[in-house]
Amino acid sequence: MLKIYAYRGCGTCRAALARLDAAGTPYTEIPIREQPSSVAELTRVLRSVDGELKRLCNTSGQEYRALKVADQLKRLTTDQAIALLSSNGNLCKRPVVLGPKIALVGFQTTEWDAAGL
Repeated sequence: MLKIYAYRGCGTCRAALARLDAAGTPYTEIPIREQPSSVAELTRVLRSVDGELKRLCNTSGQEYRALKVADQLKRLTTDQAIALLSSNGNLCKRPVVLGPKIALVGFQTTEWDAAGL
């Protein structure tokens, strides 16, 4: 079964959940703001985006800008950056989707199509 970290106030997350619902795909929804993805999960997703750390970040988020995460990422190691993202679900791009053979971040239909979602 899929795990999807999402925020119901996010239009992108609602569209992703609607797509899964329409396809009858079973999933467990986890509120990303209250329960962010773990370090291990984010590390797995990072591998799926070829190590592009910025792809894991909610760059348009208020907290991302307020905390100047873009500047922090220049100084942090990958492990430190992943730890930061896993400590605050508002900093993570969403949704984060994890399954046995799936690790996605965001709702790019071409990526979801390729993953069979």
